[in-house]
Amino acid sequence: MTIKDTTLNKMKIEIWSDIACPFCYIGKHKLDKALTNFANSNQIEIVWKSYQLDLNLKTDTTKSIYQSLAESKGITLSYAKQMTAGVLEMGHANGIAFNFDKTIPANTLRAHQFLHFAAHYGKQSEAKEMLFEAYFINGLNVDDIETFSLIATLLNLDTSKLKDDLLNQTYLKEVQDDIEEARKMNISGVPYFVFDRKYAISGAQDDSVFINTLQKAFDEWHLLNPLKDIEISKGNVCTNNECK
Repeated sequence: MTIKDTTLNKMKIEIWSDIACPFCYIGKHKLDKALTNFANSNQIEIVWKSYQLDLNLKTDTTKSIYQSLAESKGITLSYAKQMTAGVLEMGHANGIAFNFDKTIPANTLRAHQFLHFAAHYGKQSEAKEMLFEAYFINGLNVDDIETFSLIATLLNLDTSKLKDDLLNQTYLKEVQDDIEEARKMNISGVPYFVFDRKYAISGAQDDSVFINTLQKAFDEWHLLNPLKDIEISKGNVCTNNECK
């Protein structure tokens, strides 16, 4: 007897992004929307790659994101606030209620290490969404181990192991490897979505771009990775209802 095995092969989508990037949050929602309406979404594997927009940013809970932006860009506080207007509108259109008034400027290095920790337990995408929400909506410090512990608890992850790994920088090299890989691929801005290492989307583009690229990449991938027939030798087994 042969059956179709749909679990062996998955097409990989790798996404370079930073937590402190509003377009990365919007781009994630656009990809999520495309996958929701994609018939073969169970054959897609999402891998989040680390990228830091500002490697040298110092976390400062006493400053607003507007102050941090004004200082880094050399602009007025008023103009810094104006710059967020378009992002607020785009976020609203994609189901995100940005709350920049509460956003805390933070270095995201540890947040990326946390994402690699979550990936080790199969919870990376969930952790990514919750980090975005923590940073852009709830005004939490994404450079604070307690923030990561809160998210880990909600994801049923071991908080003691998490704290040890963060303090020991267990996943630092993986973060650095992602950033170096981005450099070698000439990625200079995020979000950056790579489909099966064949196609890429740079930025939070129109929904149609995500849908069309996803379908095109998958169709080509599927030709080279058809569902496999596996042969099963049948014997005595136990199911949920009985043993026979």
